[in-house]
Amino acid sequence: MEKRFISILAILALVSCQSEPVSEQTESGTDVLKSAKIINTPDQDVQDEILIKIESGSVLPDLTELEGVVSVEHTFIINDKNRSKVEKFGLDRWYTVKLDGSVSLDQTGLNLADYESVQAVQFSAKVKKASDEVLYPFEPTAQTKAVASWSPYNDPSGSYQWALHNEGDVSFGPTTKSGADINVVDAWRLTAGDPSIVVAIIDEAVCYTHYDLADNMWVNSDEASDGTDTDGNGYIDDIYGFNFVTNGALSWGLTGDSGHGSHVAGIISAVNNNSQGISGIAGGDGTTGGVKLMSCQIFSGNSGGTSTAVARAFQYAADNGASLAQCSFGYTAGGFTSDLSYSRTLSAEKSAIDYFIEGDGNCPNLEGNVVIFAAGNDNTAMSGYPGAYYKNISVAAIGADNLPTYYTNYGDGTNISAPGGEYYAGGSITEAGAILSTVPTENATSGLGYMQGTSQACPQVTGVAALGLSYMIKRGITLTNSEFMSLLLTSTNDIDDLLIGEKTSSYPYRQFNMSQYKTKMGTGTIDAWRFLMQIDGVPCIVAKVGESQRLDISSYFGGGSKNLSYEVEGGAVSMEQEDMDALGLTSLPTISYGRLRIQPTKAGCGVVTVSAIGGGTTVGDGTNMGAQVITRQISIIAREVSGESDGWL
Repeated sequence: MEKRFISILAILALVSCQSEPVSEQTESGTDVLKSAKIINTPDQDVQDEILIKIESGSVLPDLTELEGVVSVEHTFIINDKNRSKVEKFGLDRWYTVKLDGSVSLDQTGLNLADYESVQAVQFSAKVKKASDEVLYPFEPTAQTKAVASWSPYNDPSGSYQWALHNEGDVSFGPTTKSGADINVVDAWRLTAGDPSIVVAIIDEAVCYTHYDLADNMWVNSDEASDGTDTDGNGYIDDIYGFNFVTNGALSWGLTGDSGHGSHVAGIISAVNNNSQGISGIAGGDGTTGGVKLMSCQIFSGNSGGTSTAVARAFQYAADNGASLAQCSFGYTAGGFTSDLSYSRTLSAEKSAIDYFIEGDGNCPNLEGNVVIFAAGNDNTAMSGYPGAYYKNISVAAIGADNLPTYYTNYGDGTNISAPGGEYYAGGSITEAGAILSTVPTENATSGLGYMQGTSQACPQVTGVAALGLSYMIKRGITLTNSEFMSLLLTSTNDIDDLLIGEKTSSYPYRQFNMSQYKTKMGTGTIDAWRFLMQIDGVPCIVAKVGESQRLDISSYFGGGSKNLSYEVEGGAVSMEQEDMDALGLTSLPTISYGRLRIQPTKAGCGVVTVSAIGGGTTVGDGTNMGAQVITRQISIIAREVSGESDGWL
C-alpha cells in the first residue's frame, strides 16, 4: 500500500476553509481528500490511542500491520441487548487503536486515514475536572455546630451545608446572604429520593465503602466478584460501576486521586438521617433509601480523563439503567465555540452522549435520560463543552453571597446556576464558604471535606433533578426529556437584581464588576421547592418574611379576580398545618378583592388552597341557579433575601 504524507496542520487548515472535500484531481489533492478524514488535531496528553470509524457496511482491515499499532478493538460494547441501538447511533463502527509510541500520532493518523474503509480518524482528547481539586479536610471538634435546627434529619455535619439552607450565618463568609441556597428543606416534606432512580457519577471513583455513601450505592446484583463477566454485559466485576481507565476495579486511593467523585456523589445522595456525616439532596429520609449512585470512573490517579473513557462511560450508564448523568468535567471554555465544531471534532463522545439521552433508564416516568454538566472554572463568558451542547444542561456557580463566584464560566451555553462555593468571598479566606461533602478517608480521616467549583454546583442541580424524578414516581406523573428539562430550568430564583456594583475576591485579590454577569447566569439559581411545585402544576408566589402583605393572585384567578366572591362554604382559604408551620403562620391567610393577605414569620415554603365562586355570588347545587366553585393551589415561598435594589427573589 503506497502512502503519501503531508503536514497534518496544513491539511486541517485547508479542509476547514471549505464545506466539501477537495476533489481528487491531482496527486496532492488525493492526499488532502484522504487526510480530510482526520477530524481533529492530536492532544499531547493522550499519546497511546487513536479512534477510527469505518464506513457503513465495510470490514475492518488488519491495522496491526501498521508500525506502532499494538491492538485494535471495538470502542463500545456490543451485545444482544443493545445491538439495535448501538447500530442506530453508529457506535458499532468505532474502534480504538492502541499504540506503542514508536510512531508519531500525526503520522499514525495519516496512515490510518489512507485505508478506504476508514471513514474518520479521531485523536482522543483529555477533559479536566471542573474543580481546582484543592481539598480542605473537615475535622469535627468540640466546637462543632449542633445538628441543624432547620433540618428534619440528624446528620451532625448538616449545619455546615449552607447550600441546602442558608440563614445568612457569616461563619460561611462575611458577605453571606440569607436565602443563597437550593431551598430543599420543605421539598423533603414531599420526597427525599427514591431508590429506583439511578444517577451515573462520571468522574473519579465513588468510594462505595464510605459510611455515608455505602447504603445509597447502585449494585449490579447480577454480577459476582469472581474475575469473570458474570452477567454478560461486557464488563468484569462491575458491582458498583466500572473503571474505564484501567478496565478493571474501581479505585480511589492512588496518588493524584482527590476524592472528587465521592465529593460530588455525596452532594446528591449522602445517606440522610443516619446520625453520621452530611445530608444528601436526594439521600432518602432514613427509612426509605435515597437515589442510587453508579460509579463510572474516568479519572484514576494521574491518568484517565480521555474522550474515549468518557464515551464508554456514557454507554455503560445508558445500558445499565441510569436516568441522570452527573458530569463535573469538560474542556476549557473557548476550545469549542459551536455544537457543530464539537460534534465534528469529538464525534464518538457526542454520539455516546446522544445514545445516553435517548436511553431508557430505570425511571418509567421519564421518557429519555438527562445529562447535567459543570460549565467550567475558566472565568470565561461562555460554557465549556460538552456542557454547552444544546442537549445537555450546563451549570454555573454562585457563592454563599448569592453572587457569581470568581472562577465560574457564564454566558453563552450556560443554562442555570447553583451553589458551588467560594473560599475567598468578601475579602476573607473561609473554608466553610466552600461546599462540604463526602470524600474517602484516604483524603480526610473524617470522610468529609470542602471543595469549590462548578464541579460542586453541578451535583446541586443533579440532586434536585433526582428529587424531581422521585416525586414524579410518587405522583404518577410522566414527562419527556424535553418537558422535564423545561420545568427544571424554569424552577429558579432570579439573581439579576443582586448583580450591582463590585464583588471582592481575596485570592487573587481583585474586584469583579457584577454587571458583566447580568442575564448570563442561565435562568437563575435552582430552587428545589419550585421544581416540585412545577411538576405538580402549582404556581409559586414569593412573600417577604416578617411583613404583612397582600399578594396579587390575578394571574391564577384571571383579570377579574378582584370582583369574584370568595364566600365559599368552609372558607376561601385552607392550608395543612405543616405548611403553616413551615411559613411560621399563626393564622390562616385571608383574601379580599383578589389579593391574599399573609404574614410569614420565617423563611419556608407552603401550599395554600384558595376557592372562589366563578360568576355570581351563590354556588349551584342542581336546584338553584348558581355558579361553580373555582379552586386553585398556590405555593408561597417566604424569603428574607433581596437585592440591593429591593428586587425580591
